[in-house]
Amino acid sequence: MPIKIKSPSIISAAGNKPKIIEEYIGKVNSNTNAVSIAKMKSPCGWIEPGQRPAFDEFTIVLKGMLRVTTENSTVDVNSGQAIIVNKGEWVQYSTPDADGAEYIAVCLPAFSPDIVNRDK
Repeated sequence: MPIKIKSPSIISAAGNKPKIIEEYIGKVNSNTNAVSIAKMKSPCGWIEPGQRPAFDEFTIVLKGMLRVTTENSTVDVNSGQAIIVNKGEWVQYSTPDADGAEYIAVCLPAFSPDIVNRDK
C-alpha cells in the first residue's frame, strides 16, 4: 500500500551556521532505513565538519552553489547540476556563495548520525 508523506520533519544540522533540513523520507520522518530523501537550505558561509559516511550520497542542486571538498579535489556544483559521493569517501560540504544553496540529498542507506562518521 502506498504511504503518503504529508510533510517533512525538520532535522537539526551540523555546521557553523543554521541550516534547514527537511527530511521527507528517512529514519526520522517515515521510519525508512533503506533510503533518505531530504531538501536542504544552507545559508551563505555555511560549512559542516568533514565526514566519512557509510552511505552513498546523491545530491541535486536546485538553487545556488554547493561546494564539495574531498581528500583529492574541490567541486563546485551549481544549480541544475548533481554530484555523487561514494560511501567511505571523506567529504565536506559548504555553501560559500552570497545566496547559499538549496538542494536535494538522497542517501543509500538512510542518513543516520551513527553512520555519518563526522570528524571530531
